Amino acid sequence: MAKKSMIEREAKRNRLIQKYKDKRQAIKNKLNNKLNFIEQIELQKELQKLPKNSSPCRKRNRCWKTGRSRGFYRNFGLSRHVLREMSHNCLLPGIKKASW
Repeated sequence: MAKKSMIEREAKRNRLIQKYKDKRQAIKNKLNNKLNFIEQIELQKELQKLPKNSSPCRKRNRCWKTGRSRGFYRNFGLSRHVLREMSHNCLLPGIKKASW
């Protein structure tokens, strides 16, 4: 189980990402259309004024059950430990233990 502070920090990042999503996209669209170097620098400064945690690349995938960030399976939204445990208990449809 991840620390509560880490889970809350990630939730805060998700809120910031949603809050500044439109503003960030508008600045990036302007940046792609501008040809003047000085205008590009001004737009980059505007982009840098936004909070760091509002950038989508800072988002970390976490297991929805335990909050673990490592060993994350996107298809299920679970960490490897929980995935294994749930598949052994037949809680995930279509998953079975391999044997050959």
